Amino acid sequence: MDPNDLIYDWNGLGDAYDFRSSSFVLNDESLRDGLQSPSVIDPPMSAKLSLLHLMADLGIRAADIGLPGAGHRVVEQVRALAREIVDAKLPIDPNCAARTVVADIEPIVTISQDIGLSIEAATFIGSSAIRQYAENWTMEKMLRATEEAVTFAVSHGLRVMYVTEDTTRARPETIKTLYQTAIRCGARRICLADTTGHASPNGVRHLVRFAQEEIIAPTGEDVKIDWHGHRDRGLGIANCLAAIEAGAERIHATALGIGERVGNAEMDLLIVNLYLLGAHEGDLSKLREYCQIVSEATGVPIPANYPVVGEDAFRTATGVHASAIMKAMEKGDTWLVDRVYSSIPAGVFGLKQRIEISAVSGLSNVKVWLKDHGYDPGDQAACDALFQAAKQTDRLLSEEECHRLVARAHDESVVDASSN
Repeated sequence: MDPNDLIYDWNGLGDAYDFRSSSFVLNDESLRDGLQSPSVIDPPMSAKLSLLHLMADLGIRAADIGLPGAGHRVVEQVRALAREIVDAKLPIDPNCAARTVVADIEPIVTISQDIGLSIEAATFIGSSAIRQYAENWTMEKMLRATEEAVTFAVSHGLRVMYVTEDTTRARPETIKTLYQTAIRCGARRICLADTTGHASPNGVRHLVRFAQEEIIAPTGEDVKIDWHGHRDRGLGIANCLAAIEAGAERIHATALGIGERVGNAEMDLLIVNLYLLGAHEGDLSKLREYCQIVSEATGVPIPANYPVVGEDAFRTATGVHASAIMKAMEKGDTWLVDRVYSSIPAGVFGLKQRIEISAVSGLSNVKVWLKDHGYDPGDQAACDALFQAAKQTDRLLSEEECHRLVARAHDESVVDASSN
């Protein structure tokens, strides 16, 4: 069968945007913005180095490797990460966060020169009226800081991404003045930041287009746009896709969405969605390892129902689901097995569909489980034992329980046979 005859895709109807025509890269913030979560543990360097390699494998082409202005410890960590990028020839373009002050930029200059690696300075400054009011900032002070910091960075050979915090709640005239000042001083990338997770996809599209038409175009310079979003409203991924659709050239996210408050857009889920949209390539079999390393190293658990890499993502105990999957298996079609009850193909991510047994299971679950674990699915005694036990429980039967039940059924069969 032609796959197109089996799945009708409503997503591509009408004026749907073709993401395959987009030109963008992904910027991983896990090692910097992600570690600002109040619940995380700062990972050991070994884990951070492993993550750099996994980012490269997954097709992530840029990464924030720290804020060296935070002190000597971070300086040494950033230096080690930069050295790994050089020594391992990783296809990752590094950037370092910095407040829009010279003191934060100086260590980036030093590391860049010492390692011989071009590092982009991601200088950030608040931009919304509410932030200005709380901080007692004047526009004159912000513009002066911008001019001094960006000019210093550029004069010392750094590329600059100028970031306005809370862009999605800032007045148009404010961000226009700030960005154009930074561009005039040499910044060649600007980052629109949804620092508080305020934006909706509609707001993102309008903001990106405003930046293109009202901020960048009048300067006549070749300036790229980044999008950096948080997920306070649960719209992190939707906003990333909206930013790409509107023309943003680089998208920020973190593994498992770790970050301040409830976190950033989830890099792993962004990659999944971009792959399904035909807009991303990489060794996606590494996605689970990437998430597991972040989870273990930061102490952030992966919920069982987390998409793709969660324990329950590709397993079911429901009889109807298991029956359909078993029939697909009988056709010998792995493509069909992966999609008959899933919109995401487990095999692409190095995973597979798993059938479990519980009170909502049918005989199909039992037979698939027996076959998957090396037993004869036609063994009536084993089938009866597992099925009857499942109907008497209020939860999933563990593997240990199932093996024990099968063994007991065999023992009883042997006893019955001998007594006859």
